[in-house]
Amino acid sequence: MNYAPLSAALIGLLPALLFLAVLVMFDSYKLVSGKFILGTMALGAVAALVSYFCNDAALALTGLSDKSLARYVAPVIEESLKAAILIFLLRSNRIGFLVDAAILGFSVGTGFAILENIYYFQTMSEAPLSMWLIRGFGTAIMHGGAASVFAVTTHALSDHKTSAGLADLTPGLLLAILTHSIYNHFPLSPPASTMVVLVIMPLLGIFIFKISEDSLEKWLDTGFDADAKLLEIINSGQLSESRVGQYLETLKQHFSPEVVFDMICYLRLHVELALRAKGMLMMKENGFEVEISPDVQASLEELKCLEANIGMTGRMALKPFLHMSRRDLWQLYMLGK
Repeated sequence: MNYAPLSAALIGLLPALLFLAVLVMFDSYKLVSGKFILGTMALGAVAALVSYFCNDAALALTGLSDKSLARYVAPVIEESLKAAILIFLLRSNRIGFLVDAAILGFSVGTGFAILENIYYFQTMSEAPLSMWLIRGFGTAIMHGGAASVFAVTTHALSDHKTSAGLADLTPGLLLAILTHSIYNHFPLSPPASTMVVLVIMPLLGIFIFKISEDSLEKWLDTGFDADAKLLEIINSGQLSESRVGQYLETLKQHFSPEVVFDMICYLRLHVELALRAKGMLMMKENGFEVEISPDVQASLEELKCLEANIGMTGRMALKPFLHMSRRDLWQLYMLGK
């Protein structure tokens, strides 16, 4: 039996999957589910399929050589398609922390690389094992790493905002395209470039995990205390004597009594849910399995109703007291899963 084709397939497909598995294993909070990772990998594979047709069209339109296309055009097309998936995840508040961005970015790139390598295996099955070593340990890891670079950079730039804007998206996309293009230039020999990727990506992963966990612990400590204090004020019956109550009193000049009442209810419920989410994270940190209580979904539905009642203007009026960064909004998404 000829084991060469099987070996080539495994070498081309397994390294990126193993690297992704290591990222997930070292994530102490395990906030990204296996199902979610598989879903983003599938989307990455779709991006690879779309990029095949886009690259083919670009080749026909520009008349560039395969080498020039790979160096200057393909990186733009492929990283933009991968980035589009991650932009959707970021803007829908499905990515909470840097480490989640790294994992989901790498999973998108892994799905992309797997489909790409399957295609090459079908068309170049007689290629030597050395090529599959480069594609599996170099190109595939590069695809995951470039997507992670975009996700992590964009997350870091937009962490304290409700959404990632163009100014937040551009630097990460340019870095991902540059990473991809430099790799395709092979300034070193292909084996040397592969070794550089294998050294840089784990070091980058370690750095991201360290920064992310420090940031998460700081956010939990300060955020939990602030939310708990605000909830205590609301529930104390002495809201009118507090700074929050005095501010809400001024809103009566602009909103009806019914809307102001709904704003107070919205504020209380939002803080309660934020505390639940932070409590769940703290339990996860200490190794406890956490199940979301059935009444959480009812609370989220009530929050949506109150949000509709007070309107966008009411939400903006409450902004000084609500933590409404993308990370804070992610809390509510996590509870609703």
